[in-house]
Amino acid sequence: MIRPVTACLLLALAGLAPLHAQHAPPPPGAASAPPPPRPWRSLDPAQRDVLAPLRDRWDRLPPRKQQHMLQRAERWVTLPPDRREEIRQRIARWQQMTPEERERARENMRKFHRLPPDQRERLHEAYERFQHMPPDQRERLLRQWHAQSIEQRLQELDRPPPGSSPGPPHGPPPPSH
Repeated sequence: MIRPVTACLLLALAGLAPLHAQHAPPPPGAASAPPPPRPWRSLDPAQRDVLAPLRDRWDRLPPRKQQHMLQRAERWVTLPPDRREEIRQRIARWQQMTPEERERARENMRKFHRLPPDQRERLHEAYERFQHMPPDQRERLLRQWHAQSIEQRLQELDRPPPGSSPGPPHGPPPPSH
């Protein structure tokens, strides 16, 4: 006769088998089938907490997008708190953008990634310097930047910052990613 504890354990393991099978990698050479949809109610509390901003549309996301977001959620818990807060702020800014602003940001990122590595590094350094400026100086610099033509902006990027040796450009950075 099977004891009640053993019976419960067998039932629990039998119930987990289909879940394990869903997450097993496909055999080598087999076409990758799309993952099954994961309803919101099937997520554990930690996953729901991290993915809370997606709660209202989670069940409508394509399964591959759900899987991608679950992988990102796993990485999220390993990040230091200050990095998590930085990402939360970026997400909030992104959500406030119009579709046109988002598309412009995507295009700027595509352009940035097509630049030669040395130009990307120079822009990154300029961005870092800009971020460390006092807010009033950043605002003044942005007003000047927006008042310039493209040609003037390019010349400005090639000029070293006042009081420094020739080196990376100064001026406002590309839009944040």
